[in-house]
Amino acid sequence: MTAPIRFPRFFVTSPAPCPYLPGKSERKVFTELRGDNADELNEALGRIGFRRSQTVAYRPSCLDCQACVSVRVVADEFRPSSSQKRALKAHDDLIATECRPWATSEQFDLLRKYLAARHPGGGMTQMEETDFADMVEHTSVSSYVIEYREPGIGAEPGRLVGACLTDYQGDGLSMIYSFYDPDHKDRAGLGNYIILDHIRRAAENGLPYVYLGYWVEGAERMQYKIRYRPLERLGRSGWERMPEHEQKRLIAVATAPRAKRRDDALPAKDGLAAEYKIAE
Repeated sequence: MTAPIRFPRFFVTSPAPCPYLPGKSERKVFTELRGDNADELNEALGRIGFRRSQTVAYRPSCLDCQACVSVRVVADEFRPSSSQKRALKAHDDLIATECRPWATSEQFDLLRKYLAARHPGGGMTQMEETDFADMVEHTSVSSYVIEYREPGIGAEPGRLVGACLTDYQGDGLSMIYSFYDPDHKDRAGLGNYIILDHIRRAAENGLPYVYLGYWVEGAERMQYKIRYRPLERLGRSGWERMPEHEQKRLIAVATAPRAKRRDDALPAKDGLAAEYKIAE
C-alpha cells in the first residue's frame, strides 16, 4: 500500500538574531507544503507547533532556548473579559467578509500604514506590493483574507480598517497575519477585535481552537496573546491548559503600565518565506 502522505523532508535555517529576545539567536526547522495533501500536512504540523508562511511550514529549533511557545484559544469555552466585551460592542458595526486569497492595493496600503506605526524598523517594512501578493496568494492550503470594513454608503463598500490572512483547518482557525489601521481615532482596539471575531467564528462553526502562533514570555509585543482565556500551550507532553492562576498573573504583568522599551522597533511577527533556506 502507498501512504497517502509522503513523509516530508525537513531543513534547518542558519542562525540569525532573535527578533523577540535581545542577545539571543534563532534557528528554524521547515518543510514545504505542496501536493494534493498540503492541507492535511499543514494541519498535522500545526498540531505539533508549526506555523505557515506561504508554502512553507516552520517552527523554532533553537539550540539553547525554548522561549517560543505555541498557544491556542479554546473557542467554545471562551468568555470575554469586561474590556473584551467593550471591544466587541465598539466594533460590532464592522462588516467582515471572507475573501479568496487575492491581494489588493487597498490591503497593501493598510499593511504599510500598520507596519510603519507598529513595527518600524522591522524587515517587513521593506516589502513591496509584489512581496505582499506572494505572502497572500502563494499558498497551497485552504486560506482566506478576512476583511473588516466600516459600513458603506449605498452600493459602495466602506473603508477597510482591518484584515487577517487566515488558514481554515479541521480543528480550528489559524491566524497567519493580521493588520489594521493603528491611527483610526474611533477604532481603538482593532487588533483585539479581530482576534475576538475569529474566536466567535470558530465557535459558531464548531471549530474548537483559534491558533495564535507563538507566545514568548518577556517579549512585550507578544503579551497580548495571554489575554484570551482559556488558553492552551504546547509542551513536551502535548497541548495543556494554562492554569488559571498562572494566566491571571501573566495578564496582570502584561497590562501593568510600563515605560517605553528599547526593543519597541523589533518585529513581532514572521514575514516572508524568503528566509527559509537550507543551511550549509
